[in-house]
Amino acid sequence: MRICQLLKETAPFFSFEFFPPKTPQGEEALFRTIEALRPLKPAFVSVTYGAGGSTREKTLDWVARIKHEMGIEAMAHLTCVGADRDEIRLILQRIAALGIENVLALRGDPPRDQPTFPVPRNGFAHASELIRFIRQEGFRFCLGGAAYPEGHIESPSLEADLFYLREKVTAGVNFLITQLFFDNRLFFRFLERARAIGIDVPIIPGIMPITNVNQIERFTQLCGATIPEPLRKELDALRGDDAAIRDLGIRYAITQCQELLERGVPGIHFYTLNQSPATRAVVQRLRGRC
Repeated sequence: MRICQLLKETAPFFSFEFFPPKTPQGEEALFRTIEALRPLKPAFVSVTYGAGGSTREKTLDWVARIKHEMGIEAMAHLTCVGADRDEIRLILQRIAALGIENVLALRGDPPRDQPTFPVPRNGFAHASELIRFIRQEGFRFCLGGAAYPEGHIESPSLEADLFYLREKVTAGVNFLITQLFFDNRLFFRFLERARAIGIDVPIIPGIMPITNVNQIERFTQLCGATIPEPLRKELDALRGDDAAIRDLGIRYAITQCQELLERGVPGIHFYTLNQSPATRAVVQRLRGRC
């Protein structure tokens, strides 16, 4: 089913994002995690690319398997990294042939050995260009795009970031999923600014339950998200106590999500890190209150 339709029929909903494993053992673990989360009845799940688009083919195979063998709606990620227009057209044709109806269209991160995004020859520099190409080529996917409550790390200002976001919507995106954040005030301010300039598609907040301090510090540094000072102090006080960190992360995510849902977001997209316990604990608590 197209996520566009799910947004109209299911509220609130929960969805999960996974990253591509690097080994056969990791692949088995990924599908065990998905199976463990299946009872939570996610509206959809998504699978990212590896760094630099390195797992593109496997990602599509996994998305098709989730959709057709596991019976869970799935969304494929598609980036501009390392592919020209002809290659992207072939990828889109394969996505359609696999019966995948939903695509998250992204620029993608630069390869780790390159400080800036290398635009492929005859390729795309921005997600809005990719989205426009998909629409011009006549593909009828339900298209998602990325949004950044604190601004993309490469954007010169929040105003510029909103301009680029509106370009994605104008190009044909159907809904947006945000980067992770830990301060709901930042999300609601972003939402207000986005609506004020005419961005009217559904915006789904992205939440990552904290399970490891070093890991979340690394993630936030890479993506430009911030950790509120009171939360940072709590994390620092518990550093080294893995169980206490997980408990705090779960409690914090539940509080975040409860406020978001009470204030009318259409659903929550969870960045799972291919682990089920924290996400399962959060969603079970939320399910009990929805």
